[in-house]
Amino acid sequence: MIRDAYSAHSSLNPALSPAQKLSAHLLQVAVLASQSGSYFGASELSKVCGLLHDLGKYCEPFQRKLEGEKLQVNHSTWGAKIALEKYPQIGYLLAYVIAGHHAGLANGSGMSGERSSLKDRLADPHLPKLEEAWQHEVQLPEMAALAAELGQLKPANGNVGFSLAFLTRMIFSALVDADYLDTERYYDQFEPVHAQSAEIRARAMPTLLELRSSLDAYMQAFKAKSAANAKGASSEVNQLRAEILAYARAQASQAPGLFSLTVPTGGGKTLASLAFALDHAIAHGQRRVIFVIPFTSIVEQNASVFRDALAPWSDAVLEHHSAFTAPQLDQNDPERYQAQTKLRLAMENWDAPVIVTTAVQFFESLFAARTSQCRKLHNIAGSVVVIDEAQTIPLHVLRPAMAAMDELARNYKNSIVLCTATQPALEAPDFKGGLQNVRPLVKDEAKLAQQLERVRVRHIGNLDDEALTEHMRCREQVLCIVNNRLHARAVYQSMADLPGAIHLSTLMYAKHRSAVLATARQRLKDQLPCRIVSTSLIEAGVDISLPTVMRAEAGLDSIAQAAGRCNRNKEWPVDASEVLIFANTNAQWAPPPELHEFAKTANSILRQEDYRNAPLSPAAIKAYFDMLYWQKGDDQLDTARILEQLKDAKLHNLPFEDVEKQFQMIKSSQLPIIIGRDDEAEKALKSLHFADKVGGIARTLQPYTVQVPRNAFAALRQARAIQPVAPEKWGEQFMELVNLDLYSEEFGLWWEEPTFMEAASYLF
Repeated sequence: MIRDAYSAHSSLNPALSPAQKLSAHLLQVAVLASQSGSYFGASELSKVCGLLHDLGKYCEPFQRKLEGEKLQVNHSTWGAKIALEKYPQIGYLLAYVIAGHHAGLANGSGMSGERSSLKDRLADPHLPKLEEAWQHEVQLPEMAALAAELGQLKPANGNVGFSLAFLTRMIFSALVDADYLDTERYYDQFEPVHAQSAEIRARAMPTLLELRSSLDAYMQAFKAKSAANAKGASSEVNQLRAEILAYARAQASQAPGLFSLTVPTGGGKTLASLAFALDHAIAHGQRRVIFVIPFTSIVEQNASVFRDALAPWSDAVLEHHSAFTAPQLDQNDPERYQAQTKLRLAMENWDAPVIVTTAVQFFESLFAARTSQCRKLHNIAGSVVVIDEAQTIPLHVLRPAMAAMDELARNYKNSIVLCTATQPALEAPDFKGGLQNVRPLVKDEAKLAQQLERVRVRHIGNLDDEALTEHMRCREQVLCIVNNRLHARAVYQSMADLPGAIHLSTLMYAKHRSAVLATARQRLKDQLPCRIVSTSLIEAGVDISLPTVMRAEAGLDSIAQAAGRCNRNKEWPVDASEVLIFANTNAQWAPPPELHEFAKTANSILRQEDYRNAPLSPAAIKAYFDMLYWQKGDDQLDTARILEQLKDAKLHNLPFEDVEKQFQMIKSSQLPIIIGRDDEAEKALKSLHFADKVGGIARTLQPYTVQVPRNAFAALRQARAIQPVAPEKWGEQFMELVNLDLYSEEFGLWWEEPTFMEAASYLF
């Protein structure tokens, strides 16, 4: 049957709302995808994917499906097949993108993935007949234009497979986002839109020039306030911060590429990196600034700093860390995310001028295969990316993560800033396959480290819990950092009767942690007792200063970060400001093997005469990382052999789904639980029941989430302590803690409470 017109989407009431013409949808998606692809030199490649992605809708069964028949129709494979026919040399790259634009990127071949491989999909004998009408309505570009774009790719270290897989993901991102936006635009003509989503979408975004003007005004006011309040040594620290800022900004005219900003903690890295990033982006026509933060626990804090600094443009800062879980695919209909259904996924596309996200969200997305994770990738291209606390990248994925940073700088018009107090030794030739031409944004790192020396570091030997608690009792203002949450809880309980006892944990949602830290800062400001016990979450970027910090044995980088919470502004004499390292003798608090290895390496460096008296110097830090990486060896810095797999792969058998599973920054995956304990959270949770789209609500709920291990999540689910919100609309993307007895002001979420364990024991 030959129709007069073919449709891409239809409304629930065709009599009132006309269907979207298929040729118009393909052209509009092609235009949007091409615009996105232009930022990384793949305009024509992205355009072709847009033109072909829904080609399979030129068939009678799919058109009948739009008219209301209950049919399952594979509409993604025909476009992939035509891509291979029309562009035989590079068609596989396009085919991955087109075939996977609903279900996700599949492996090229083999049976290891949950998705059908591209090879199997292309061989599907049950595809419906493709009508010839498409040939009259779709005009494809010539092969030469596509080949020219592909020819510009510059692989690093001879790893062509890595670069091809990276490019495929970027084009996939451009297509997925374009398809989403055009589908959304069609349904928004006649479907009600949740007010918050509409407001966010319609808001006017400032230019980077406007943001820089706001930052300059803020810095002037901040400088004046600091000068008025500073006295003695703190005035000296402020002067050094101003010099660091000025020097970094002066480097902004350098060509895009790789940079390092190595500044001791408390040296003003956060605002210096923001200022450099804006200056550099404006100088070179880059689009946005992306801050990659090591831990979810401090994303909200950094985002708040940026919002204050960029006021009145606070909406320009997009905070994205919680990956709300997408609904499970229906195995009987792997392309179920079509039309309105796909608009219900909690997907971000990172279209704001300033993005603040986590290292897990950023790096795992760069190796992802799912639509929800990949949608934002194309907006990374042409940006300044600040990798905060770069040394915290887990060692088991260090080499592929480095390769991704290098790829962004090499082929995607990105500038990468490795921003840390303890710069990891990642440069060639010391590091095999390391980064090259990393330019410093600090004039003299060794001299700066001496100028910002504010503490004395010493090891005080072995302490059992009783001795550790006694140290906390005999000091009125002290921070104790231990290596796991159970130990932190035990130490807190042993001193909870003392004035100013405070406990911090990642099991608190972000807004709760912020409130606890605000209480601690106020007590310190008022010179009241303040005894904090925390895990390492407090080490990265938390702006707090105490006269004494106690640190359980750890890597030298962790010790340096802990030192950044001691005498931060030189409020106390240097000789009286101590970072006390201790080994805990209680067997139940033994650190995991990798952390034990870090501590051993640190102790080895600290025993060496060259570093004993300057344990936090750049030379000591470099020696620590050199020894750590040498001990690990290349294989342990890429335990899944991701780089080797991709280097050996050909275009037709790239292992997208395998790599997605293998690149896990946190080995035990975490899942988010929403804690609705204030009016804002409760309002957002209620709105999920009547909203049509979820983007704005998901952003609101992010600071109310706690990430828990998958096994704990399953136990809480089984005990009905957590329940999905409006599952008929969103599936299980939004899981709410309904048993609020499991959440306390002191400890946050704690599923090992007797009340929960007793309830769980009665399940059968």
